[in-house]
Amino acid sequence: MKLSTLCYIEREGCYLMLHRVKKKQDVNAGKWIGVGGKLEEGESPDECVCREVLEETGLRLVNARMRGVITFVSDGWDDEIMFLYTGEGAGTVHPDCDEGVLRWIPFDDVPALRLWEGDRVFLNLLRESKEFFSLKLSYHGDALIHCALNGNTMTTLAPEEPK
Repeated sequence: MKLSTLCYIEREGCYLMLHRVKKKQDVNAGKWIGVGGKLEEGESPDECVCREVLEETGLRLVNARMRGVITFVSDGWDDEIMFLYTGEGAGTVHPDCDEGVLRWIPFDDVPALRLWEGDRVFLNLLRESKEFFSLKLSYHGDALIHCALNGNTMTTLAPEEPK
């Protein structure tokens, strides 16, 4: 099982979002996500998220807080456990990122972006609650087919992606 981190950097009512448009063979191609990546050998999730934020954005992560753990299950890629963070970034964003295009997006505009269905679920949780959560997201292709919050199946899945 892969281990990864993802961070939503907050500044002045915005998240720093990464539009994944540069890598070939990218499961996230065309989607908007936070910044993060895979844990390296001997690395803790906290160390990984700080390293990935610095590498991808040029920002030094401050006031980082692990907000949740997300388990991804899919018929199209390897299962993954992702450690989800929020935090602030000190410094100036790199003008160029190897992964895609970085943009500050107002919180209220994020739902209009092309996101994974499951990302909509945990982004709502980040905005609505300060409690730590565990989320399991099961996919068939790109479609979210099951979602469980803290071990309980959610009756309502993510809102539909805007047309």
